[in-house]
Amino acid sequence: MKLSPMRDLFSMRDMMEDAWSEDCCPRFSEVKEFIPAVDVYQTDKEVVVETALPGIEPEKVDISVEDDTLIIKGKIDSKEEEKKKDYYRKEVRYGSFYRAVALPTSVESETAEADYENGILKITLPKVEKPEAKKIAIKVKENEN
Repeated sequence: MKLSPMRDLFSMRDMMEDAWSEDCCPRFSEVKEFIPAVDVYQTDKEVVVETALPGIEPEKVDISVEDDTLIIKGKIDSKEEEKKKDYYRKEVRYGSFYRAVALPTSVESETAEADYENGILKITLPKVEKPEAKKIAIKVKENEN
């Protein structure tokens, strides 16, 4: 039999989902949080963070910057009628999400922009221009003795 680590990994995931199913443990099935994946890159003048949030209403997303960390959080509501369906597999995520991203440099959060298009949230954060290092002259004091 040929080894297939990915098949085994997916099989294990399926077994874990079955073990923690709503029939078995309703308390665990109520945990509906997830961490969205992000892409972070920078140009000379800005840091850009992109994350896929398909089907989300942009007004349900909060974005903030605290201590050079970008925080993205919000909620994706499930459709009420879908709860009545008898799913064979349910992988689409609903519920709360939270992501904190350490930024590679200081940014100007007051002028940051966020755009949402085709399920992709793109946050553009202008970099803070750091002043050039200033040389400080050393004054030599002579002893008065």
